[in-house]
Amino acid sequence: MGGSWWSTGVAPKVSEGENVISAQIGELELLEGWYEDDPTMRVRFNFPFFVGSGTKNTAVVYFELEPGHRLGTHTDSAEEVLLILQGEAEATVGDESGRVSAGELALVPAMVPHALRNVGDETVRVVGFFSSNVVASTFDRPIMPLGQRVVGTPPVLAEEEVASGDARA
Repeated sequence: MGGSWWSTGVAPKVSEGENVISAQIGELELLEGWYEDDPTMRVRFNFPFFVGSGTKNTAVVYFELEPGHRLGTHTDSAEEVLLILQGEAEATVGDESGRVSAGELALVPAMVPHALRNVGDETVRVVGFFSSNVVASTFDRPIMPLGQRVVGTPPVLAEEEVASGDARA
């Protein structure tokens, strides 16, 4: 997979002469993330907006969960508002759980463990809006294909890259 993990998708379209950055959800190249030891944790996603695409104060993630799949438990360095576009899911935020479905919003405070599981018969489609243009997410186990627990926008260096000095700007 060439390039950074988050930015290998379709780049947002930038309007000439205006301060507008836009992306068509249906045209995003979704990347897949999973846990090696848990076949239910499988998510397709793209970060169309973050500091690398020119945002000043926000980041946006779009992700999908197929029936029976879930997004693993993780924390985010910034507050997140989730907008459920399609489907029904069980959201766990801290020690609380509840169902969310198309048209609903859910608030996830920064650094609070959370997860989302598809409990319906159709693909769950979600947009997450972050209160920062730089986001670090720490998962409860390594997310593949990276093999590390901490991922982010911009991409977080693997421990081996930092230790070996192989970091690229």
